[in-house]
Amino acid sequence: MKRVLITGAGGFVGARLARHLLANPPAVWGGSPALTLTDQYPLPPDLVADARVTAVVGPLGDQAALFSSGFDAVFHLASAVSGECELDFELGLRSNLDGTRILLEGLRQAGNHPTVVFSSSIAVYGPDPGLLMPAVVDEDTLPAPQTSYGTHKLMCEYLIADYTRKGFIDGRSARLMTVAVRPGKPNGAASSFFSGIIREPLAGVEAVCPVDPQTAHPLASPQSTVLSLVGLMTASRDVLKRRLAVTLPAVNVTVAEMLDALERVAGPAVRARVRFAHDARIAGIVANWPRAAKATTATGLLGFPGDPSFDSIIQQYIDDMRLAGHAATALKGMA
Repeated sequence: MKRVLITGAGGFVGARLARHLLANPPAVWGGSPALTLTDQYPLPPDLVADARVTAVVGPLGDQAALFSSGFDAVFHLASAVSGECELDFELGLRSNLDGTRILLEGLRQAGNHPTVVFSSSIAVYGPDPGLLMPAVVDEDTLPAPQTSYGTHKLMCEYLIADYTRKGFIDGRSARLMTVAVRPGKPNGAASSFFSGIIREPLAGVEAVCPVDPQTAHPLASPQSTVLSLVGLMTASRDVLKRRLAVTLPAVNVTVAEMLDALERVAGPAVRARVRFAHDARIAGIVANWPRAAKATTATGLLGFPGDPSFDSIIQQYIDDMRLAGHAATALKGMA
């Protein structure tokens, strides 16, 4: 039985990934995995109740003994998010750099060469004063992060690449897009409004967009993100060759186009609940992120499908809320 570790498993993507692996384990694993899920916050009750799950709650930096206990596969998703890292520099260093280093050292000491998928970010790209960021970034674009969060992610990519070069792990870094639409309340990420301007209007609540309507950004659905993470985990090293950082598929869209899609899917009354109020701090962070991305390796070499449109991303959220029994609150704005 595959021993699989997911850090950050209490988060939205981590919990969804865990549920997917329990219900649909990769065929190459030969059966259902034994999952160890760790997060600094309590894990979802349905996962804790599953006999195949071991739950470990506590800071990443306190889990050195766990990490050295021996895993076959690791999804490293735990991270302080972009807005948090800008507001609290030490938190970002402690959570993102120190936590990753402790994880990698534990895996090295275990000595069984696990496959590791690290959740990096599109935030590794940025406008360098000496080399302008292209209109569409791809894996040949020079990373030049302009936030602490993006810097941490790039540094961890390099660490994972070096641990792979030395033969301690088989590492792959996935440059995630902003994932939308996230349920629940906004988090500390500067990108949180990308979900908020869809989620809140669907729930019948006014949403404030802090950036200009023509602000563009690559986005991906939760399901596309999870499938890409699993696909990267199971991809052959012979296929990946020397490329260790892979940009995941995205829908390249402006805020105005997002709202057009919202109107097509849910109607003009839902769209009308979004108002614009410029926030210089958020807008300044987002302005240093890519406006569009191209996933050359993920779509061309590995065959990840991605999302067909932003309309489909909104519809996925609506379907998820209905399936979870949350339609009465999460979708009451559609009535």
